[in-house]
Amino acid sequence: MRLSTTSVLTFLFGLLSAGYCMAQQPDTASMDTDGTAHLTRVIPVPHSVSPEAQRSLAKHITDPPMDESLAAKRIRTDAYAHSDAEAYKAIYPSKIEESKIAGVPVHVITSATGVAPDRQDRVLINLHGGGFTTDSGSLTESIPIAALTHTKVIAVLYRLAPESPFPAAVDDAVAVYRELLKTYKPEHIAVYGASAGAILSGEFAVKLKALGLPEPAALGIFSTTGDFSIPGDSQSVYTVTGVAGRLSPPQFGRKFINDYVGSADATDPILSPLYADLRGLPPSLFITSTRDMMLSQTTILHRAFLRAGVDAQLVVFEGLNHGFWYEAGLPESKEANTLMAKFFLAHLGLPSQ
Repeated sequence: MRLSTTSVLTFLFGLLSAGYCMAQQPDTASMDTDGTAHLTRVIPVPHSVSPEAQRSLAKHITDPPMDESLAAKRIRTDAYAHSDAEAYKAIYPSKIEESKIAGVPVHVITSATGVAPDRQDRVLINLHGGGFTTDSGSLTESIPIAALTHTKVIAVLYRLAPESPFPAAVDDAVAVYRELLKTYKPEHIAVYGASAGAILSGEFAVKLKALGLPEPAALGIFSTTGDFSIPGDSQSVYTVTGVAGRLSPPQFGRKFINDYVGSADATDPILSPLYADLRGLPPSLFITSTRDMMLSQTTILHRAFLRAGVDAQLVVFEGLNHGFWYEAGLPESKEANTLMAKFFLAHLGLPSQ
């Protein structure tokens, strides 16, 4: 029986914490002979999450236009990425410099107080999210980690699709890493990313192995997929914003996938690490959440790491959507960033602050 939910899925979102009345509509479920499920569900606000998260889940979501151009998408993404970064800078005062490493543009992010004396020979590499077509997180993902670790973070502004499909982003990440190996020991480097950047982090590690280059001390893989050939089960249930927003299963997300994959074989072991030999990859931290559209694929890749003997941890947050840690004001975002920072420091041989 096929377990994925691949048909129309209607969610009625009851705003219980705001005092709204929920329509008394019963849940329904029917199954086709092939296992396809047709569901109607009423999903209350989970009271297991913080009040701030409950209010965030109750936000009205407006979908972008179906025919939104790439240029418009990038303008929209730049606007909210700037807003997210400013929110984090208010919590974690930071210094941000623009530079290039191996010809690749980068942000160099440190806390306002600078790099701690015992961390001058350590560095973190961020591979940002944004569906491979935009930059939604190079600063949002780097500012809190730089502040919490008191270590330099280099955010790689890799080439974007569709202008530069796979393997351009992987090549840029490897080029920056090669250059940093001239200054830093591999055991003093950690690499991480969220969403597209999490995917890229896994691809990067597999590419290093193929090239015979030393692996970094640790990987942070925060909401990912390891297989571009098929969607995960949760992609038939959740959107980028959880239960809100437009969902058209089972083809949800294929546009950004096609833009990035280009003409490559979707089962190429570097593009889709689920098909790679993962033995010998660095200790890795996986983070996702129960309303993350990439929940399924994150857990699938995590299990593949475990089967390969990799020291791989998985943390799943309750009730929150894809990349919830971009929202600086959530207690859960603080918790997630703290988990990330402690993991990196431990594997870089440094004490937590």
